[in-house]
Amino acid sequence: MKTTEQLMTTLTTPSNRLINDIKKIKGDIMILGVGGKMGPSLAILAKKAFDEAGLDNKVIGVSRFSSGNLKSELEASGVETLAVDLLDENELNSLPEVANIIFMAGKKFGTSGNEHETWGMNTYLPSKVSEKFPNSNIVVFSSGNIYPFIDIATGGCTEQTPTSPIGEYAQSCLGRERIFTYFAKKNNTPILLFRLNYAIDMKYGVLLEIANQVYNEKPIDLTTGLVNVIWQGDANEYAIRSLLHCTTEPSILNVTGPETISIRWLAEEFGNHFNKEVTFLNEEASSALLNNAGKAHQLFGYPHVSIQQMIEWTAEWIKNEGEIIEKPTHFQERKGEF
Repeated sequence: MKTTEQLMTTLTTPSNRLINDIKKIKGDIMILGVGGKMGPSLAILAKKAFDEAGLDNKVIGVSRFSSGNLKSELEASGVETLAVDLLDENELNSLPEVANIIFMAGKKFGTSGNEHETWGMNTYLPSKVSEKFPNSNIVVFSSGNIYPFIDIATGGCTEQTPTSPIGEYAQSCLGRERIFTYFAKKNNTPILLFRLNYAIDMKYGVLLEIANQVYNEKPIDLTTGLVNVIWQGDANEYAIRSLLHCTTEPSILNVTGPETISIRWLAEEFGNHFNKEVTFLNEEASSALLNNAGKAHQLFGYPHVSIQQMIEWTAEWIKNEGEIIEKPTHFQERKGEF
């Protein structure tokens, strides 16, 4: 895994499981907020899956497309695009009716000091989308941050764990869920709440952050000593297949990998790859933000990409000076300040 082209090919190659399920999805798919970190690869993955299934269903990506080449790149892959500011009610209402919506629009980074913008995107916008698409299946991207920090011996929060968000970003994510749930019950809109923890690719994510620190011989803070991650391609596949599991009493699905990963072990693995000595700060706290995704694995099968494969790919990426998105995950954050 050395180039962005290799990475995108890997992220957007549909599995047989996805192709089999996408044959059951009726109608087109519209992705609201396609311009984010995961949106482009999800859109292309869905389009390739429709194509390989022999179907002519459309995949429509919606974003402001205010900069860069994303619009043309998506269109070159067969994804239709619509340049829309979702917070502009007239532009939102101009969107076509579509049977399936994947809602990815949201704000996390830069919440501190701009809390009103985060609440506007994460809580106000869902009400307008719900009013616009009362008859669509909607998969709503949410966050594991809405759960409390939990004892590391428990195996993580399940879908039955009471929510207890820390900080305004996490609170607004729970607000997003509550608004969509209100309209699901009001309008009988089928919805699934997709509570994702730490999707990664080579350019971004927890593994990259730890690997970079080890490579540059910086000490690793162990206070938040355990974490969950999932390969972004697997998370995208789960999101598309989740369109088959939307219900008017909204379904809830934790989405992450099967392992509870030790940060200490992870750093030492990268140390072996880079032939670097690893140093640590602090000791592991007794709690962490951890999710149990057993329900998702029962529905969709285990992720295709293992943690060891992700480690090897990440190490190779850093050795080859691959492109990096300069947005830290803040997975160590314990006060909810983003």
